[in-house]
Amino acid sequence: MRIGEVARRAGVSTRALRYYEEQGLICAERDHNGYRIYDSDAVLLVRDIARLLHAGLSSEDVLRFVPCLGKGHAEPPKDCVGLIRTFSERLGALDERIAALTDVRERLAAETDRLAKMLEGQVVRR
Repeated sequence: MRIGEVARRAGVSTRALRYYEEQGLICAERDHNGYRIYDSDAVLLVRDIARLLHAGLSSEDVLRFVPCLGKGHAEPPKDCVGLIRTFSERLGALDERIAALTDVRERLAAETDRLAKMLEGQVVRR
């Protein structure tokens, strides 16, 4: 199957497929003209890769789990339990970032309120 058909069936762009290949997430053979040729399992694999990337995992994270992907199973095989750990680690990192941003927001809001009270009743001159 050529790159355009895989992209269409998987719901991604051809550029995404080239990126996945560059990252080592998928492999393609080359025909006599140099065109990429994918096997029929590539569509399921690409859908899984796109879903995990969209969920927030990095391509490095996804690469660790390529053997678990593209099988068409509703649930991942038991030997892919590490995927849950990776998800949990990413969620923890996001929680830390959200907490840090919330702290910055609260400080900025407090400073805004302080300045507004100081300037209350004053005419701002230009």
